[in-house]
Amino acid sequence: MKKFTLWIILLGLGLFTSCMTSKKVVYVNDMVPNIDYQMLEVPMLKLQKSDRLSIKISAKNPELAAPFNVIGGNYVADEKGSRSNTSGNNQDAPTYLIDQQGNITFPILGNFHLEGLTLEQVRDLLVNRLSEGGYIKDAIVKVELLNLKVNLMGEVNRVGIIDVPDARINLLEAISKAGGLTRNAASDRVTVIREENGVRKKILNDIGSQDIFDSPAYYLQQNDIVYVEPVGAESTPREDRTWRFTSIAMGVVSIILATLTLLK
Repeated sequence: MKKFTLWIILLGLGLFTSCMTSKKVVYVNDMVPNIDYQMLEVPMLKLQKSDRLSIKISAKNPELAAPFNVIGGNYVADEKGSRSNTSGNNQDAPTYLIDQQGNITFPILGNFHLEGLTLEQVRDLLVNRLSEGGYIKDAIVKVELLNLKVNLMGEVNRVGIIDVPDARINLLEAISKAGGLTRNAASDRVTVIREENGVRKKILNDIGSQDIFDSPAYYLQQNDIVYVEPVGAESTPREDRTWRFTSIAMGVVSIILATLTLLK
Protein backbone atom coordinates (compact mmCIF):
# COMPACT_ATOMS: atom_id res chain seq x y z
CA MET A 1 0.00 0.00 0.00
CA LYS A 2 2.82 2.36 0.86
CA LYS A 3 4.50 1.65 -2.50
CA PHE A 4 1.25 2.31 -4.34
CA THR A 5 0.79 5.59 -2.48
CA LEU A 6 4.39 6.55 -3.26
CA TRP A 7 3.87 5.93 -6.99
CA ILE A 8 0.68 8.04 -6.97
CA ILE A 9 2.57 10.84 -5.25
CA LEU A 10 5.45 10.74 -7.74
CA LEU A 11 3.04 10.64 -10.71
CA GLY A 12 1.06 13.59 -9.37
CA LEU A 13 4.17 15.62 -8.71
CA GLY A 14 5.42 14.91 -12.24
CA LEU A 15 2.15 16.02 -13.81
CA PHE A 16 1.99 19.10 -11.61
CA THR A 17 5.55 20.06 -12.47
CA SER A 18 4.97 19.59 -16.20
CA CYS A 19 2.04 22.00 -16.04
CA MET A 20 3.88 24.65 -14.07
CA THR A 21 7.19 24.86 -15.97
CA SER A 22 7.99 25.89 -19.52
CA LYS A 23 11.16 25.41 -21.47
CA LYS A 24 13.45 28.31 -22.30
CA VAL A 25 13.48 29.67 -25.84
CA VAL A 26 16.59 29.14 -27.96
CA TYR A 27 16.79 31.45 -30.98
CA VAL A 28 17.96 30.12 -34.39
CA ASN A 29 19.23 26.94 -32.75
CA ASP A 30 19.76 25.19 -36.08
CA MET A 31 22.50 27.57 -37.24
CA VAL A 32 25.91 25.92 -37.48
CA PRO A 33 28.86 27.87 -36.00
CA ASN A 34 31.59 29.14 -38.37
CA ILE A 35 29.39 28.67 -41.44
CA ASP A 36 28.66 31.61 -43.77
CA TYR A 37 24.99 32.20 -44.58
CA GLN A 38 23.87 34.33 -47.50
CA MET A 39 22.15 37.54 -46.43
CA LEU A 40 19.08 38.89 -48.16
CA GLU A 41 19.02 42.47 -49.38
CA VAL A 42 17.15 44.77 -47.02
CA PRO A 43 13.81 45.61 -48.70
CA MET A 44 12.96 49.26 -49.19
CA LEU A 45 10.03 50.56 -47.16
CA LYS A 46 7.13 51.70 -49.31
CA LEU A 47 5.04 54.63 -48.16
CA GLN A 48 1.45 54.15 -47.12
CA LYS A 49 -1.55 56.35 -46.46
CA SER A 50 -1.30 58.23 -43.14
CA ASP A 51 2.51 58.04 -43.15
CA ARG A 52 4.20 61.17 -41.87
CA LEU A 53 7.32 62.46 -43.64
CA SER A 54 10.00 65.00 -42.84
CA ILE A 55 11.28 66.73 -46.00
CA LYS A 56 14.16 69.24 -45.94
CA ILE A 57 15.41 71.04 -49.07
CA SER A 58 18.97 72.42 -49.10
CA ALA A 59 20.97 74.34 -51.67
CA LYS A 60 24.27 76.20 -52.00
CA ASN A 61 22.24 79.39 -51.86
CA PRO A 62 20.00 79.03 -48.74
CA GLU A 63 17.67 81.76 -50.03
CA LEU A 64 16.60 79.53 -52.93
CA ALA A 65 15.69 76.64 -50.63
CA ALA A 66 13.88 78.71 -47.96
CA PRO A 67 10.44 78.88 -49.69
CA PHE A 68 10.35 75.07 -49.84
CA ASN A 69 11.03 74.66 -46.11
CA VAL A 70 8.05 76.57 -44.75
CA ILE A 71 7.15 75.26 -41.30
CA GLY A 72 4.72 78.03 -40.43
CA GLY A 73 4.84 81.80 -40.62
CA ASN A 74 6.63 83.88 -43.23
CA TYR A 75 10.23 84.00 -44.33
CA VAL A 76 11.97 87.38 -44.35
CA ALA A 77 15.36 88.43 -45.68
CA ASP A 78 17.98 89.98 -43.40
CA GLU A 79 20.68 92.48 -44.35
CA LYS A 80 22.86 89.65 -45.72
CA GLY A 81 20.13 88.39 -47.98
CA SER A 82 19.50 85.15 -46.08
CA ARG A 83 16.02 84.15 -44.89
CA SER A 84 14.68 83.09 -41.53
CA ASN A 85 11.34 81.87 -40.23
CA THR A 86 9.56 84.52 -38.19
CA SER A 87 7.50 82.04 -36.14
CA GLY A 88 9.77 79.20 -35.10
CA ASN A 89 13.01 77.31 -35.40
CA ASN A 90 14.05 77.28 -39.04
CA GLN A 91 16.38 74.35 -38.38
CA ASP A 92 13.40 71.98 -38.13
CA ALA A 93 12.26 70.33 -41.34
CA PRO A 94 8.56 70.63 -42.23
CA THR A 95 6.44 67.49 -41.97
CA TYR A 96 3.83 66.14 -44.37
CA LEU A 97 0.99 63.68 -43.81
CA ILE A 98 0.13 61.42 -46.75
CA ASP A 99 -3.64 61.73 -47.13
CA GLN A 100 -6.16 58.99 -47.90
CA GLN A 101 -5.62 59.53 -51.63
CA GLY A 102 -1.89 58.91 -51.17
CA ASN A 103 -0.89 62.53 -51.79
CA ILE A 104 0.90 65.44 -50.12
CA THR A 105 0.81 69.11 -51.02
CA PHE A 106 4.27 70.64 -51.28
CA PRO A 107 5.00 74.39 -51.23
CA ILE A 108 5.12 75.94 -54.71
CA LEU A 109 5.45 72.54 -56.44
CA GLY A 110 1.89 71.42 -55.69
CA ASN A 111 0.59 67.88 -55.20
CA PHE A 112 2.64 64.69 -55.27
CA HIS A 113 1.32 61.13 -55.22
CA LEU A 114 3.67 59.28 -52.85
CA GLU A 115 1.80 56.13 -51.84
CA GLY A 116 3.79 53.05 -52.89
CA LEU A 117 7.06 54.96 -53.38
CA THR A 118 10.24 54.45 -51.40
CA LEU A 119 12.00 57.30 -49.60
CA GLU A 120 14.70 57.28 -52.27
CA GLN A 121 12.10 57.61 -55.02
CA VAL A 122 10.49 60.56 -53.23
CA ARG A 123 13.88 62.24 -52.95
CA ASP A 124 14.64 61.76 -56.66
CA LEU A 125 11.15 62.98 -57.60
CA LEU A 126 11.63 66.25 -55.72
CA VAL A 127 15.18 66.77 -56.99
CA ASN A 128 13.98 66.38 -60.59
CA ARG A 129 10.95 68.64 -60.12
CA LEU A 130 13.10 71.39 -58.56
CA SER A 131 15.63 71.17 -61.37
CA GLU A 132 13.16 70.89 -64.26
CA GLY A 133 11.10 73.79 -62.90
CA GLY A 134 14.15 76.03 -62.81
CA TYR A 135 13.93 76.52 -59.04
CA ILE A 136 17.12 74.88 -57.76
CA LYS A 137 19.88 73.11 -59.62
CA ASP A 138 21.69 70.35 -57.70
CA ALA A 139 19.25 70.54 -54.78
CA ILE A 140 19.90 68.36 -51.73
CA VAL A 141 16.72 66.69 -50.51
CA LYS A 142 16.51 64.81 -47.21
CA VAL A 143 13.41 62.63 -46.68
CA GLU A 144 12.70 60.72 -43.46
CA LEU A 145 9.81 58.54 -42.32
CA LEU A 146 8.66 59.67 -38.88
CA ASN A 147 5.97 57.18 -37.94
CA LEU A 148 7.61 53.74 -38.12
CA LYS A 149 6.04 52.01 -35.13
CA VAL A 150 5.66 48.32 -34.32
CA ASN A 151 3.06 46.92 -31.93
CA LEU A 152 4.17 43.88 -29.89
CA MET A 153 1.57 41.69 -28.18
CA GLY A 154 1.30 38.29 -26.56
CA GLU A 155 4.12 36.44 -24.82
CA VAL A 156 6.72 39.20 -24.63
CA ASN A 157 7.96 40.74 -21.40
CA ARG A 158 6.99 44.30 -22.33
CA VAL A 159 3.82 44.54 -24.40
CA GLY A 160 3.41 47.83 -26.24
CA ILE A 161 4.34 50.02 -29.20
CA ILE A 162 7.97 50.50 -30.21
CA ASP A 163 9.07 53.67 -32.00
CA VAL A 164 11.80 53.21 -34.62
CA PRO A 165 13.62 56.54 -35.15
CA ASP A 166 15.94 55.27 -37.89
CA ALA A 167 13.07 53.63 -39.85
CA ARG A 168 14.68 50.19 -39.86
CA ILE A 169 14.15 47.26 -37.50
CA ASN A 170 13.97 43.50 -37.82
CA LEU A 171 11.82 41.02 -35.95
CA LEU A 172 14.53 39.83 -33.56
CA GLU A 173 15.45 43.43 -32.68
CA ALA A 174 11.81 44.24 -31.96
CA ILE A 175 11.46 41.23 -29.64
CA SER A 176 14.66 42.26 -27.89
CA LYS A 177 13.33 45.80 -27.36
CA ALA A 178 10.22 44.24 -25.83
CA GLY A 179 12.34 42.47 -23.22
CA GLY A 180 12.46 39.13 -25.04
CA LEU A 181 9.99 36.27 -24.96
CA THR A 182 8.39 34.91 -21.82
CA ARG A 183 8.97 31.32 -20.71
CA ASN A 184 5.50 30.47 -21.99
CA ALA A 185 6.14 31.74 -25.53
CA ALA A 186 5.82 29.50 -28.58
CA SER A 187 8.94 30.52 -30.49
CA ASP A 188 7.71 28.73 -33.62
CA ARG A 189 4.46 30.74 -33.70
CA VAL A 190 5.51 34.39 -33.88
CA THR A 191 2.92 36.09 -36.06
CA VAL A 192 3.34 39.34 -37.98
CA ILE A 193 0.08 40.94 -39.12
CA ARG A 194 0.79 43.32 -41.98
CA GLU A 195 -1.29 45.79 -43.99
CA GLU A 196 -0.04 46.13 -47.55
CA ASN A 197 -1.63 47.28 -50.80
CA GLY A 198 -5.03 47.56 -49.18
CA VAL A 199 -5.07 44.03 -47.75
CA ARG A 200 -4.19 42.53 -44.38
CA LYS A 201 -2.19 39.31 -44.13
CA LYS A 202 -0.76 37.04 -41.46
CA ILE A 203 2.86 35.86 -41.68
CA LEU A 204 3.85 33.03 -39.33
CA ASN A 205 7.50 32.86 -38.23
CA ASP A 206 9.70 30.42 -36.33
CA ILE A 207 12.46 32.35 -34.57
CA GLY A 208 13.98 29.09 -33.37
CA SER A 209 15.03 28.34 -36.95
CA GLN A 210 17.45 30.04 -39.31
CA ASP A 211 14.56 30.25 -41.78
CA ILE A 212 13.52 33.41 -39.93
CA PHE A 213 16.15 35.34 -41.93
CA ASP A 214 14.35 34.41 -45.16
CA SER A 215 10.92 35.47 -43.91
CA PRO A 216 9.23 38.39 -45.71
CA ALA A 217 8.44 39.67 -42.21
CA TYR A 218 12.01 39.55 -40.89
CA TYR A 219 12.37 43.26 -41.66
CA LEU A 220 9.34 44.95 -40.15
CA GLN A 221 7.31 47.69 -41.77
CA GLN A 222 5.26 50.59 -40.43
CA ASN A 223 2.12 49.55 -38.54
CA ASP A 224 3.13 45.87 -38.30
CA ILE A 225 1.60 43.96 -35.38
CA VAL A 226 3.79 41.25 -33.84
CA TYR A 227 1.90 38.66 -31.81
CA VAL A 228 3.73 35.89 -29.95
CA GLU A 229 1.44 32.96 -29.18
CA PRO A 230 1.60 31.09 -25.87
CA VAL A 231 2.61 27.45 -25.82
CA GLY A 232 -0.35 25.27 -26.80
CA ALA A 233 -2.35 28.15 -28.27
CA GLU A 234 -2.66 26.46 -31.66
CA SER A 235 -5.05 23.86 -30.20
CA THR A 236 -7.22 24.71 -27.20
CA PRO A 237 -10.04 22.11 -27.17
CA ARG A 238 -12.09 21.53 -24.06
CA GLU A 239 -10.47 18.18 -23.37
CA ASP A 240 -7.03 19.81 -23.38
CA ARG A 241 -8.14 22.25 -20.69
CA THR A 242 -9.75 19.43 -18.75
CA TRP A 243 -6.49 17.46 -18.83
CA ARG A 244 -4.59 20.51 -17.59
CA PHE A 245 -6.97 21.01 -14.67
CA THR A 246 -6.96 17.30 -13.85
CA SER A 247 -3.17 17.25 -13.81
CA ILE A 248 -3.02 20.20 -11.46
CA ALA A 249 -5.64 18.61 -9.20
CA MET A 250 -3.69 15.34 -9.09
CA GLY A 251 -0.56 17.26 -8.21
CA VAL A 252 -2.30 19.02 -5.34
CA VAL A 253 -3.76 15.72 -4.04
CA SER A 254 -0.33 14.11 -4.26
CA ILE A 255 1.21 16.86 -2.18
CA ILE A 256 -1.50 16.44 0.45
CA LEU A 257 -0.97 12.66 0.54
CA ALA A 258 2.77 13.15 0.82
CA THR A 259 2.27 15.52 3.74
CA LEU A 260 -0.07 13.12 5.53
CA THR A 261 2.34 10.21 4.99
CA LEU A 262 5.20 12.20 6.49
CA LEU A 263 3.07 13.16 9.49
CA LYS A 264 2.24 9.50 10.16
